[in-house]
Amino acid sequence: MGQARVTWSSAFVGFMAVLLMPLGAAAQRTNKPVLHGRHWMAITGKPLAATAGAKMFERGGNAVDAACAMLGATSTMWDDLGWGGETQALLFNPDNGKVIGVNALGVAPTGATPAFFRERDMAYPPAHGPLAAVTPGTPGGLMVMLAEYGRLSLRDVLEPSMQMAAGYPIEAETAEKIERNKARIKGWAYSRPVFLPHLGQEREAPHAGEVFQQLDLLATLRKLVETEQRALAGGKTRKEAIYAAYHRFYRGDIAAEFVRGCQEQGGLITLQDLANWQVHVEDPVMTEYKGIAVYKLTSWVQGPVMLQALNMLEAFDLRAMGYNTSRYIHTLYQVMNLAYADRDFYYGDPYFPPEEPIKGLLSKEYARERIKQINWQSNDPNVKPGDPYPFEGKENPYRHLLEKWCRFPSGSGQTSARESDLTFESGFLAGTTSIQAADKDGWVVSITPSGGWIPATIAGRTGIGMSQRMQSFVLDEAQNPFNVVEPGKRPRATLTPGIAMKDGKPFLSFAVQGGDTQDQNLLQFFLNIVEFDMSIQAATEAANITSYQMRSSFGAHQSRPGRLTLHESVPSWTRKELAKKGYRLVYESRTSGPINAIFFDRGHGTMWGGSSHHGEDYGVAW
Repeated sequence: MGQARVTWSSAFVGFMAVLLMPLGAAAQRTNKPVLHGRHWMAITGKPLAATAGAKMFERGGNAVDAACAMLGATSTMWDDLGWGGETQALLFNPDNGKVIGVNALGVAPTGATPAFFRERDMAYPPAHGPLAAVTPGTPGGLMVMLAEYGRLSLRDVLEPSMQMAAGYPIEAETAEKIERNKARIKGWAYSRPVFLPHLGQEREAPHAGEVFQQLDLLATLRKLVETEQRALAGGKTRKEAIYAAYHRFYRGDIAAEFVRGCQEQGGLITLQDLANWQVHVEDPVMTEYKGIAVYKLTSWVQGPVMLQALNMLEAFDLRAMGYNTSRYIHTLYQVMNLAYADRDFYYGDPYFPPEEPIKGLLSKEYARERIKQINWQSNDPNVKPGDPYPFEGKENPYRHLLEKWCRFPSGSGQTSARESDLTFESGFLAGTTSIQAADKDGWVVSITPSGGWIPATIAGRTGIGMSQRMQSFVLDEAQNPFNVVEPGKRPRATLTPGIAMKDGKPFLSFAVQGGDTQDQNLLQFFLNIVEFDMSIQAATEAANITSYQMRSSFGAHQSRPGRLTLHESVPSWTRKELAKKGYRLVYESRTSGPINAIFFDRGHGTMWGGSSHHGEDYGVAW
């Protein structure tokens, strides 16, 4: 009898293990089909913008040209960014076999100091309006990428954007976003006529399918192209001609009008701020997870948190835990707690002192020490940053701040009484789109651009909406000594493209929109493929979890310890086990991102594209 009981128990455990494992790649059913391509692939946040990328390939361009065209198109469509925002990119260059980082994040303007905002009774820089703006980065990022790594002209690459600025049929999602935000938009003189063509009527925003025109933006884009074409006619090289357009934007008449329009509305950006700003082409950071090299941008964004999490998760047998079991979810949540607590204290602009301890943060030994702190019985709402300095042979100069650091800083608005969960999550998921491109020659591009989203303050007659990224700074070094606002400094942003390499060749290119949730989703996407053998499309659609225990990078920098979003398909027994561990559970029908990604099939010499069904993201391939 006892032997029979053991046999039945073993059989049940085996059955449950099979039940909880995802289907094999060939059997996986997805809402969208996998995108297959042999020659090229272009994926981004809107179908029209993906088409813009496809046009560049048809003209003989490479993946960089296509990515730049998609960047321009999504910015023109305000999905969910504008031309005055910021661009963060990773590129794989097949000519030298290196992954390259592109840092086109704007900086705090002259006069943006903690004292300036405190004098206005602000706990953080504002989330909206001219005082929320850092210098525009996307135009510079696009032109530097194109000049250095593309093949086509700026005229070719901006042609889809110019056609759309002249008028394109606006989609319902953006039209409704404008309508929801019309009260704020009405307060900005140059935004009002662009976004509200039916001012005074019951519906003041464009209707879905209506031709949406941005004639000031069109004029600005034409100026850039005209400058390039004059330079070419004057004997300049392709690269020199593109940089001539770059200088007109940041030092010429476009810059002058941008600054005039910004300052007229109360902003701080000066001509010198624009002239001094520059794009950095830099080395990314990397860690290896089971033989796969994963690359992210460094501490000026949150990308290293995924690498920190992978270093910690490497110690566990995740496959044996089972996909989205309570043990697996608890492990992910607690590891993310540790990584994000480090982000909240140690990440900032590496071009400004103090120097971030990135070597220690990404140390495998540091990861092993961090996981010793995990409480396996319940969620720990009071996880603090660790001390990575000993793991790079240094003494922590901020130990006195660490001892006093708490999850809820003064002025963070941490209680739901001040701000509803709905408003909190809206900020937590704010902004952004993602762009993926690859070609048969081996170029791979992964971009997460953002900023200047609706509702945006348009700067004068440029047609360019200003960034809202200033809100990601803090004013008190006790919260994060590396991310205190200062003129010329970049705020630590959430934007985080990824590229993974295997045996020295591209394995995955991936990115997602969604503010502080980005590396949460990308971590799970990566594990879905590497640990659970999902296809690229299944991995982009899969049921992810979302934690809100880290400090939000937006608004009042709130935190919701223990709050956990699950997919509504999670079974009742898993829900009960998680509730016993102290989690406050909420459920959504789509929890996948939306993620966009490319998998490189070396066995067949082809590319597999994935684009989540979470939003309107779309891909084209050949």
